[in-house]
This record gives sequence, C-alpha cells and structure tokens, in this order.
Amino acid sequence: MIAAEAVKLGVDVYRPVNDGTRCDLIFDLSGRLTRIQCKWAARYGDVLIVRFCRNRRTRNGLLRRVYTSEEIDAFAAYSMDLDRCYFFPFAMCDGRTVMQLRIAPSRNNQAKGIHWAEQYEFGATLGSRGAIAQLGERLSGTQKVAGSSPAGSTERRSPERLLS
Repeated sequence: MIAAEAVKLGVDVYRPVNDGTRCDLIFDLSGRLTRIQCKWAARYGDVLIVRFCRNRRTRNGLLRRVYTSEEIDAFAAYSMDLDRCYFFPFAMCDGRTVMQLRIAPSRNNQAKGIHWAEQYEFGATLGSRGAIAQLGERLSGTQKVAGSSPAGSTERRSPERLLS
C-alpha cells in the first residue's frame, strides 16, 4: 500500500533487488533517491503507534535493533484501520524507537507535544505543491472558491526540505 500510495502522488518507487538490505523501497523525491523502511501503524483507540525499530524473539530473549542514517533515509508507515500512509524523515526519528500519532483530540485537551497523524500523511508530506482552494468573498457577499492569498501561502513542505 505504501508503494501504491506514493505512485498515486507521482513519486517514482523502486524496490531493492536483493533481500537483506535495511530499506524496503526507494523513492525518487525530486531527483533524490531516498531509502525507505516500511512499518505498520497500529491503532490503539485515538492513537497510531509507529515503531522505528525492529524487534524479534531469540532464544536469549527479545532482540531490538534500531536503524541508522547509513541504512535508511526515511520511514513510511501504513495504517490498515485508516487505510492511510505516513512519511517520517529519518532525522525526526533518530534516537526514537516509537512515535505516537493522534487521530483525535486527547481527552485532557493537551495540545503541546502532540504529533497529529494528518501532518505526516503522504498527501501532506509527499503531495504535489499548490494552493488549496479557499472560500473568498465576492463583492455581493456570496462565497466563491478562490486561490490562496497571498499566492503560495499554503505551500506544503517539499520532500527535499523534509529530508534536510
């Protein structure tokens, strides 16, 4: 689903030929090849949990392995419950093993430190730039669809800026 959603947004997607590499996909983001590690986004109530590490059981117990910037450039996650994909540049995940994304306001109305899921959706992070139609006023007082004012005020962050 991650590859399919990226292709829908016009991103060229490649897959490593050999197994055993730490990246699952490669995105061509405006001419920059970006190594992507794919993850699941598990839903727990109003929160999505994305794990930025690999856990597996061994006979000696749980083995946790974190990713490095030498192995990957970004994470992408898919939520089956919401049927949505999310993008996280490695720099924002470095040192983290998990991220919690809110899909609804918290019960205590906490606002600081919240990572809203919609901010990381593919459409918000990898989508094409462009003004979002906004309602503007006609002289007669009725509403019509108009562009952003000033032009470009709704510019989305480009993939290059996310990765730098």
